[in-house]
Amino acid sequence: MSMRATASVPAHGDVSVANARWVLGALLILAACLVADAVVAVRGFDVGTDTHVYAGFFLAMRDHLVHTRFEPGFVLVTRALSATGMSVAAYQGSLFALSLLVAATAARRYFHYLDMRGDYLTFLAVSLMCLFLSPMFVNGSINAVRQGLASMLVFPALLAFQRLQWRGAAMFGVLAASLHYSMLLYLLFAPVLLLGPRMQKAIAGVAFLAYVSGLSMLLVRIGLPSAYAAVMGYSSGAAYRAGVRPDFAAFSIFWYLVPFVLGRLLCEPYGERIRRGTAVYLVMLLPFFVVGWGNYSNRYLLAPWISVSFMVGAMLYHARTPLLRHPLVLWSGLLVSTMVFVYYVRAGVLL
Repeated sequence: MSMRATASVPAHGDVSVANARWVLGALLILAACLVADAVVAVRGFDVGTDTHVYAGFFLAMRDHLVHTRFEPGFVLVTRALSATGMSVAAYQGSLFALSLLVAATAARRYFHYLDMRGDYLTFLAVSLMCLFLSPMFVNGSINAVRQGLASMLVFPALLAFQRLQWRGAAMFGVLAASLHYSMLLYLLFAPVLLLGPRMQKAIAGVAFLAYVSGLSMLLVRIGLPSAYAAVMGYSSGAAYRAGVRPDFAAFSIFWYLVPFVLGRLLCEPYGERIRRGTAVYLVMLLPFFVVGWGNYSNRYLLAPWISVSFMVGAMLYHARTPLLRHPLVLWSGLLVSTMVFVYYVRAGVLL
């Protein structure tokens, strides 16, 4: 009995090594985040079409309260930051630091959703790697800042909704909508998650066909002319990426299919759990299939495409191929992706 009990207790040396690895991992993540945050903070007003808008709003808010169309949650955050008297660069860096904290929260919720038993810190590193490589995350960091923040909150809201965790769904949903009202569209379709997998796929399939055929645009124009005018009137005078975009639709469906096509390359039971989670991604595509034909139609894909980073991160973390999930490969990937992110921001690479 005593020998077995002693054998079950980790050796002091093993604990020390584990603690050292954890500290090293935390320092690497911190270093990557600080580098990314610095480049976002000092970006010029010409990097991202909305950078000057947020900078101007911050400066106005620092001097006095202003009337704005921005959502109350974002106004509250900006007001709190402006009260410190910080510079515009510090404001931009603070917003990105907040987005990183939100990303870490979303990764944690997804980690629990998949019921992982591994190291969360490594999964966080892989998730950040995938986010830093995503032009959509860059877009949500330096351009569509409010929507970028909100997108990483609506993802855990829908994860909680699917699991009938109403308190978590409500909390993350309210926070997401308080930062960007468009998140209400994703929450509107959340009840689809309560249906069976076949019905979910059928609804998504019909929505996809209605979109690529132009039927959804026609139905909204005839049945809801005011909604049609509002969607087409976004960013008055612009016609950027307006109309049906079958390329966007096909690219979106591609990412839904990836966990199924590569299912044999994933360790179980995590592969099945990742595939179950694609229902959340599918629901996040529904707003695009309904109104993704207006000006700047890619804005409806920001949330689902950002969520892809967490899904791909989980696939790498649970890959059957040892090389793909080797700690050295994953942690090196974080460092390389940080440099890619720096390039994206400095070059203004957006999608």
